[in-house]
Amino acid sequence: MNDGTSAPARQAADDTLTRPFDGGSPYDAYVRASVLNNLQQPLTDAPDEMGFVVTTQVMELWFTLIVHEWRTADIAFAKDDLDAATDALVRSRRALTALNTTWAPLAALTPAQFNGFRAAFGNASGFQSAMYRHLEFLLGEKSEAMLRMHRGDRAVHEALSETHRQPSLYDRVLGYLHRQGLPVPEHVRDRDVTAPYTADPGVVEVWRRIYAGPRHHPLLALGELLTDIAELVLRWRFDHVMVVRRAMGAKSGSAGSTGLAWLEQRATKPVFPELWEVRSEV
Repeated sequence: MNDGTSAPARQAADDTLTRPFDGGSPYDAYVRASVLNNLQQPLTDAPDEMGFVVTTQVMELWFTLIVHEWRTADIAFAKDDLDAATDALVRSRRALTALNTTWAPLAALTPAQFNGFRAAFGNASGFQSAMYRHLEFLLGEKSEAMLRMHRGDRAVHEALSETHRQPSLYDRVLGYLHRQGLPVPEHVRDRDVTAPYTADPGVVEVWRRIYAGPRHHPLLALGELLTDIAELVLRWRFDHVMVVRRAMGAKSGSAGSTGLAWLEQRATKPVFPELWEVRSEV
């Protein structure tokens, strides 16, 4: 096909594109692909271990992006900037959707395949992920025990401690709703933010007022966006349960955890609980 470009011009363009770099490529300098592609170091010859390592590392990257977006939303809510907060939450919703698809390479592991490399974990376990713990703390799932676990790594512990002692994303949302004139109870606004968030009837009433109002109100859209995020988090937890149930059943988990039983308990905990309760009130 002739695109109208002369042969000499096409050759000059090709020569420009394929000119050797002085060192690494600009692409690698920006994306750090050579670093990422050398982080996979399976410890066994099991053919399924590479997929497990890559999948887990990809999840860590998605955790990092989601935490970044929620912190961006957190700052925006503190400034009463609903547009910026919404933009960040929408981006996080896309990232959560992508995160959930990363279970696919592990979803059909048989017990024999999983046992081929499981012993290589040693005392490693997913619940030790510091970035996932940031994500949980931002959801209001604060835990002194999970924070204490990281004391051996000073930098990680200090960063997690800061997230632990700050208001969660949902606390910021409720503060924003209060400043918009909605009656968020004082005891909720002044609660100990280092404790796990628990549902409150007064907050259910706040959301009931929002959901009983105009169908296209910005705060109703916010409620639905938060519900989308909550549902995606719950689906990630449930898919985790299913992967573990299929690969190892009810056997004890790594690092002394109860494995499936612990994950099943976590999967039943609601995210942004009043947004689920209010649906029975509207």
